[in-house]
Amino acid sequence: MIDTAVVRDYLLGLQGRIVGAVQAEDGLPFRSDGWTRPAGGKLEGDGLSQLLEEGHFLERGGCNFSHVKGASLPPSATQHRGELAGAPFEALGVSLVMHPRNPYVPTVHMNVRLLAAFPAGREPVSWFGGGMDLTPYYGFEEDAVHFHRVNAEALAPFGADKYPRFKQWCDEYFFLKHRNEPRGVGGVFFDDFNEGDFDTGFAMLQAVGDAFIPAWLPIVQRRRALAYGERERDFQAYRRGRYVEFNLVWDRGTHFGLHGGGRTESILMSMPPIVKWRYDWQPEPGSPEARLYSDFLRPRDWLGTAA
Repeated sequence: MIDTAVVRDYLLGLQGRIVGAVQAEDGLPFRSDGWTRPAGGKLEGDGLSQLLEEGHFLERGGCNFSHVKGASLPPSATQHRGELAGAPFEALGVSLVMHPRNPYVPTVHMNVRLLAAFPAGREPVSWFGGGMDLTPYYGFEEDAVHFHRVNAEALAPFGADKYPRFKQWCDEYFFLKHRNEPRGVGGVFFDDFNEGDFDTGFAMLQAVGDAFIPAWLPIVQRRRALAYGERERDFQAYRRGRYVEFNLVWDRGTHFGLHGGGRTESILMSMPPIVKWRYDWQPEPGSPEARLYSDFLRPRDWLGTAA
């Protein structure tokens, strides 16, 4: 049985816990922006966008909840399931992106979601999706190992195959094909997941969502007080350009939201506030910036790396 109400309750609670933890770390409150889409339009539903700009350690960060219903699944959601084209659907999830000011603190993204389709004359179909990935500007092996270890432990109860499978999926998904480089050091990612029953998928979604705070906040606490200068901020802005390129060119969630009539302000909340692009720029050999490319922007077995 597909129970969107119980998923909604969990997601709203998760959003509240994450925002509360990040507010406590930053010291400034998030802005809350509730919204509704009345019945009769392309989409109906509601959501809550929570955003902090110009915080103490966060330059820009947001955590969104949305729950929308539509009369017809958009093409981006049915490209591999033509039989569901045009079916009514519900989509609900929590998505976050945190862009710290200090270049030694990595940007992080997390998303957990449910998509359910209700084709006429057929049984409803549901898929879970989600994961989290880490995007450092200056790499620390200790941080990458910690992030991956927390994710592996969260997925362990659901089978020994889940972490390595979802880790590889993350490495392949968060990859800028036009640059031939990863976005960061990865994490875990799963999409269109409907193996087993609804309760099992929902339990796995909860395990991933609950892992976010212990995966990221200890890294923030280790790095947020490190001294930095204009060089580090300049490189951070340059690398943030890759983040923008991925979200606008390759990210399925962004495409689903924008082409499906979603709320633009909430969808583009993931964009960093200060970004730079340069023509054919290369880091100085042997520099900390070059080490990001040589040691971190490549798939690695982080759990086999000594922290």
